[in-house]
Amino acid sequence: MAYWLIKTEPGSWSWDDQVRKGVEGWDGVRNHQAAKNLKIMQIGDLAFFYHSVNEKRIVGIVEVVREAYPDPTDATGKFVQVDFKTVKPVPNPVTLADIKADPRFAELPLLRQSRLSVMPIDDASWTAICEMGGVSA
Repeated sequence: MAYWLIKTEPGSWSWDDQVRKGVEGWDGVRNHQAAKNLKIMQIGDLAFFYHSVNEKRIVGIVEVVREAYPDPTDATGKFVQVDFKTVKPVPNPVTLADIKADPRFAELPLLRQSRLSVMPIDDASWTAICEMGGVSA
């Protein structure tokens, strides 16, 4: 199993929207590196659901339930989407400031490639962030 972080603008698609829908395709990704990350996701992988823009915090966890397939919002046919299922909220949302303040996360793509919308999270960082957020394993 691999771990990821996916960013969304809460005004476009929020955690509440994800919870209401249950399973939803993650479409609209047009950055090539982010799209490459979508292509290598596998069923069962988990991802932090991150509210960007003003909130800048991890608010939930989702699971990949359908691997990469053509993004119907892409007229060029070059980009893909995956389907995510809501797993659980993060009881104590972990902010970008919290992550920046912790030296264990110095190499996280969230800090090193801040504009990337879909990124891998290493096992140790996943565990540490879950602990910070009050998420039980």
